[in-house]
Amino acid sequence: MVAQTPPMGWNSWDCFGAAVNEEQVKENANYMAQNLKQFGWEYVVVDIEWYQPTASTHEYVPFAELEMDEYGRLIPAVNRFPSTADGKGFSALASYIHDLGLKFGIHIMRGMPRMAAHKHLQVMGTDVKCSDIANPNSICAWNPDMYGLYCDKKGAQEYYDSIFKLYAEWGVDFVKCDDIAREYPHCEKEIEVISKACKNCGRDIVLSLSPGPAPLEQAEHLKANANMWRITDDFWDDWKLLLAMFERAEKWSIHSGPGHWPDADMLPVGSLRQDYDEGDNTKFTQDEQITMMSLWCMMRSPLIIGAHLPKNDEFTLKLLTNADVLAIEKESHCAHQLYRTENEIAWAAPRKDGKGIYIALFNISDEDREISFAPACAEIDYKNAKELWSGKEVAVSDNMTCKIPHHGAVIYLFN
Repeated sequence: MVAQTPPMGWNSWDCFGAAVNEEQVKENANYMAQNLKQFGWEYVVVDIEWYQPTASTHEYVPFAELEMDEYGRLIPAVNRFPSTADGKGFSALASYIHDLGLKFGIHIMRGMPRMAAHKHLQVMGTDVKCSDIANPNSICAWNPDMYGLYCDKKGAQEYYDSIFKLYAEWGVDFVKCDDIAREYPHCEKEIEVISKACKNCGRDIVLSLSPGPAPLEQAEHLKANANMWRITDDFWDDWKLLLAMFERAEKWSIHSGPGHWPDADMLPVGSLRQDYDEGDNTKFTQDEQITMMSLWCMMRSPLIIGAHLPKNDEFTLKLLTNADVLAIEKESHCAHQLYRTENEIAWAAPRKDGKGIYIALFNISDEDREISFAPACAEIDYKNAKELWSGKEVAVSDNMTCKIPHHGAVIYLFN
């Protein structure tokens, strides 16, 4: 089974939008291999519109001409990904990333290119035309490239089977399918068809569904059909969005487990938005970034970096390579919120081996505060404790206090 622990990697959207090219993907893959791989980071994911030759920013070009084959399957734009020439698709780029000891991923939109329907192309291996299964009333609200499918018609499963077969041939390890996670109930059947195609393609591929918020009442359906799914709309470097994530994390954390992970979205750290003029560094303070990483790890969200990695500063690199904090993703289980007040939040996550418990304390107020924590409230009787961001051993007492900057966090491992 894939995704036995939360997937960790990099995605091109936050830094390059729809315009990422092969050179940029390789730059970030090389950085990951040299600096992050040993800490568990492994997926390199090319986000939206790799098949659109004129994409140049975070903005979409409505009704642009897309690259596709004779079966209506999208293929990479050669001018942006030169190694895909002569029908090779992403095989060469995937091989390059695999040779670094990493895994390769791509983004797709649900459905098929509207161009494939308009040209009445044939679904591979069938006598069905793309126009027979395309639903012109099922269009993404923010990107008009695709039509959803009539998934109860012959040819719909075969179309999805054909694209996942192609991805498997390329060497794809991760597929982020967009315009679907929050589209219940009308996309429920399409999720099932996509999931079946992914599972039967002959290669282990992580299936990620976006964007959120996915409906909480569909948790069991999502767990049965995907490896990760977004619990929020696009998450950016805004404290209000981060504060709102605590409530989502509390509700979704009970659904985290091997093979299925609620996804709090990408980590907008470091250098972002390479096409913007007003500056590209994250607007989160360092303490807010620590809070974000602490919450994501405690709830065991997938960790997908949004930064242009070669521009990482010392703080960003340390944030992403704290082995003690990252271990929470793999070593803990049953994470849950202990309590919440107007100014502070506490989370607990026992270690799976029974040899300790992680406690995270968050100062959500706008002032630096001294926060108290009584280990007895979490039935903790361990004698030793270490604060994981500082690496310092701390004394265990009946009422522990610590100073936490506003919007900041600490994590203790009691053992």
